[in-house]
Amino acid sequence: MASAEEKPFLMPVEDIFFLQQRRVAMVTGWIERGRAHKGDAVEIIGLGPSRTALIADIEQNQMSIGEAGAGMNVGVLLRGVAADAVERGQVLATPGSVSAHMGFTADITLLSDEQGSVEVGSGDRLSFYVRTVAVWGTVTLPEGVDVVRPLHGAEVAVALEEPVALEEGQSFAFRHHGRAAGSGIVTRLSR
Repeated sequence: MASAEEKPFLMPVEDIFFLQQRRVAMVTGWIERGRAHKGDAVEIIGLGPSRTALIADIEQNQMSIGEAGAGMNVGVLLRGVAADAVERGQVLATPGSVSAHMGFTADITLLSDEQGSVEVGSGDRLSFYVRTVAVWGTVTLPEGVDVVRPLHGAEVAVALEEPVALEEGQSFAFRHHGRAAGSGIVTRLSR
């Protein structure tokens, strides 16, 4: 049983392997926070509807371990998960602890010209990188602001094209016209 101070489990999915004629999924990743135990229920969140699965086993260095915690890079065996139900960019989490969103408000800062950044304007389609997922989204600048120039920042609204597991305070990076453009912090979630 988790202590009152322990944070809920969260692990971004980095890779997926299917075993036994694709009936068992092994997802790998680095545990961001919390602990997971064999037999725990986890929610698969992002890039589509959320699903729940049971942890059949946890492996590290090709050895079965009974539990894993924050900072560990592990493989988690999920039984009964369809072959197309898990993909890179989703997260495994304690059920109900995190949700997927398609919109948020954020404080962004652009890189310098020397670092390759370009101006960002309202309606620009950017590629957002959150944990292990890359997803397209459209940025809306505050009223009265035409563009954000390199080395400047702004509070912006973002509408993503796919749902992503997000939390307030979540950091992210973004690209514009195929070039690294800047980074930001989620300040408010919507949808």
